[in-house]
Amino acid sequence: MLPDLSTELTARLRDAFLTAGYHADGVVGVLGPQAHAALGRGEPEAARRVSRDAGALGTLIRLFLLGDAERPADVAAALDGLDVERALAAQVLVRSGDRLRAGLDIRPYGDDDGSWWVVADLDADQRGGPVPADHVLGVGHASISLARATSRRPVGTLLDLGTGCGVQALHASRHAERITATDLSERALRLAQGTFRLNEVDVELRRGEWFAPLRNRSFDQVVCNPPFVVGPPRVDYVYRDSGLSGDDASALVVRQLPAFLNEGGVGQLLASWLHRKGEDWADRVSGWLPKHVDAWFVQRDVADPALYVGTWLRDAGVDPRSAEGRAKADAWLDWFAANDVEGVGFGFVTLRRTDVAHPEVVCEDLRHAYDDPLGPESAAWLDRVRWLREHDDEQLLATRFTVPGSVLLEEVSAPSDEGWEPVVRRLHRTDGPGWQHELDETAARLLAGFRGALPLADLVTLLAYAQDLDADALARAALPVVRELVRHGMVVPA
Repeated sequence: MLPDLSTELTARLRDAFLTAGYHADGVVGVLGPQAHAALGRGEPEAARRVSRDAGALGTLIRLFLLGDAERPADVAAALDGLDVERALAAQVLVRSGDRLRAGLDIRPYGDDDGSWWVVADLDADQRGGPVPADHVLGVGHASISLARATSRRPVGTLLDLGTGCGVQALHASRHAERITATDLSERALRLAQGTFRLNEVDVELRRGEWFAPLRNRSFDQVVCNPPFVVGPPRVDYVYRDSGLSGDDASALVVRQLPAFLNEGGVGQLLASWLHRKGEDWADRVSGWLPKHVDAWFVQRDVADPALYVGTWLRDAGVDPRSAEGRAKADAWLDWFAANDVEGVGFGFVTLRRTDVAHPEVVCEDLRHAYDDPLGPESAAWLDRVRWLREHDDEQLLATRFTVPGSVLLEEVSAPSDEGWEPVVRRLHRTDGPGWQHELDETAARLLAGFRGALPLADLVTLLAYAQDLDADALARAALPVVRELVRHGMVVPA
């Protein structure tokens, strides 16, 4: 039986939550930084103690965030008069002896501009055991990562493909005029509808597999957090397993998504790809692309097969040491071995539909830590790619460049007979994803002149004269370096 989160019920819930202060700022304000951090680590006792004297808000925190059983009278008071029987019928609450527990995970979730509530299923810890096959995942690391990696420039139409509980569509409501969300799971759509009603966000919902519900439609932006877990072709859990073999789910989305973009439209998704013996991962993922698509593949992590399997078993609440866990791990690892899989890559993909004959396709490793969200960088990367495409070598030589203040030149020196001798010169961008580029001495000298006063051609000529080098040869060597630095925002047109 599916939850029935009607417009009237969600309106009453919203009013109760607002009255109690059950929103992102309210919860943090009651718990304080220490108890809130402990709760995020899966240590609830500090939050439980603090919430005891917090009235209705404390009851809602224990009910929905800690999974505690509460007295019906306290729950009724916290829900500000909402009929408890109606909440039970809608599966918002469930009975636990003479007390009440949360039947759904309804929790505050916010960004810099405000707070929402997200409706999802209880996770394995809240349930006290493995989740069912049709489990609808709440706000997780993957969904937050995609939200941070998504461009937020204003668009007319946006598609959230495989919406789950609706997190990406909520973020899209900040910058998209019209939003469409799809999912194969009827349960996911029902809970996403509850999320949207609770937040008074208007979203068109369509049910179907992949792009099937969207024939003859196109969008300015598409975001997708697909079931990207790789392995044997099976479906244990619909939120993560596609039923396709290996990394075919990620390949399918990358291959088909551009056809549903308007000209110049942008698609952004999470994806996984196999690292197979004797095969370059960049060749593998770039082979998925159709024609006329700019593409940026950013690899954030590579997991060895054993770690990958154990992580996803625990994610679903399956103990890898149990009989079920051992059997699933054995079959999974057998599949990896049979397909020469040495690792599983994970990262972000940005696609742009374009009509140019030779689109830009770049695959990069970005496995170091950084704090800034990738969304603004992905939008700027597409801008820089377009700018480079519109400027041939002659135009590039005529351009005046500067080095942003966030870019530093780092030098590592080793002792020598004459003192310290530089062995590494590294250009480091301290904002965004923290790009780094090693330079030779000549390139470092050239960039020292990037102050917006002289065009690149003049700087090359001056440096060639000072270093007794051939100016034409120096220009040919400098152009690809400058293009790469422009692409990464480490050098910008003045």
